[in-house]
Amino acid sequence: MEDLYLPAVSRRKLLGLSTVALAGAVPRAACPEPEPDDYPAPPAAPDLTLYKHESKPHGHEDRPPLTPPEDLMREHGVLKRVLLVYREGIRWIEHDEQVPAHALHAAARVIRDYIERYHEYLEERYVFPRLRKAGRLRHTVSVLEVQHKRGRELTTRILAATKHSHASSHRREALVDDMAAFISMYEPHESREDTVVFPVFRKVTPAKEFRHLGEVFEAEEHRRLGQRGFTSVVHRVADIEKALDIHDLSQFTPPKSSPHREEGGRSAR
Repeated sequence: MEDLYLPAVSRRKLLGLSTVALAGAVPRAACPEPEPDDYPAPPAAPDLTLYKHESKPHGHEDRPPLTPPEDLMREHGVLKRVLLVYREGIRWIEHDEQVPAHALHAAARVIRDYIERYHEYLEERYVFPRLRKAGRLRHTVSVLEVQHKRGRELTTRILAATKHSHASSHRREALVDDMAAFISMYEPHESREDTVVFPVFRKVTPAKEFRHLGEVFEAEEHRRLGQRGFTSVVHRVADIEKALDIHDLSQFTPPKSSPHREEGGRSAR
């Protein structure tokens, strides 16, 4: 069923994306695309001494530190925005528009580089092992890990399907199916983590270790993504949203109901 508050898409040429948004954080030639099963299994016992001597970026010494759940949940915010991009891509294809291949490919690169290789790495290395050790949410954690693997498989297919703008009818349908499956899985996935997994993770982690993990997460972000890590990713996503003309937040506000409609609604009851 069509989402009521998503903007209608008219036929138009895809707006230009910035070089950063199209290229992704890691050059493809320098980092060949791995198969889903090539992702290394995270170590069961994380080494918290890795970042003991990591210094904070200049000028950030007095900034309040992010807690691990806050860090992970803002990464979920990036994921939500990519899901919106996928949903808009589905609308383009289902309305017989040209497949916005460049935008969708750039969005899938954000998922691969930022969500799968960084965000899910943090969860699998630092969050899930602590829950298992505490005997908490073992079944939920197992399901989440399976979904991470399925998500990587879907991302591999989406990246392959969006390398070129032209695609057969069958390939377009397959791309829609893969993006719809990704959305359907990750919406409940991330909401379960935000409302169940992360609160329990906080409960089972000692306060001192919990604070230190915030520093570990920040240092890992800077090591993998540079000093502007999160901010640079948000800018990449914003470029993709502009390309699809879904960047204006106000366009998602439903129109105010007219008095006539409200009166009609009351009379109907």
